[in-house]
Amino acid sequence: MASYFDDHGVNELADNLTPEELPLAMARILLRFGFADDVWFTTMGSDRMGPYPTAKKVIEELPTEIITKEEAEKKNTCPVCLGCFEENNEVKTLLCKHKFHTKCILPWLEKVNTCPVCREEFATDDPAYEEVRKYKARKKQRDFEIDNLHFSMFG
Repeated sequence: MASYFDDHGVNELADNLTPEELPLAMARILLRFGFADDVWFTTMGSDRMGPYPTAKKVIEELPTEIITKEEAEKKNTCPVCLGCFEENNEVKTLLCKHKFHTKCILPWLEKVNTCPVCREEFATDDPAYEEVRKYKARKKQRDFEIDNLHFSMFG
């Protein structure tokens, strides 16, 4: 006779899981069988509540540039402080291509892992939250594929 885990296509938990890994393992099991939702999963495996800071590596690799006289004449503004970019100002360009004064964006990114303008999400240093991000991306892709399949059959 097959075991419960074989009958249901579930792998047993490894004996070498650390106590910190157990909540995330349980969340995966519950999600697989539809007993948990995204909100519940988001809080599993991490003691942190609220926004997550952007990964230090992402912040370090942001391109830095100095505003030229020509760029300053365009009178573009920093979305955080609403001040104009002036000649010789140092600015950072995020992965989504939005530009900010360095002194304005760094404190934000040290607290939040999204762009203040478009809310594009950046990587964090929290492994549990990165699992959540991967889960959300897979879910979004699955939903997109299901919609495409539905519309190809019935649309």
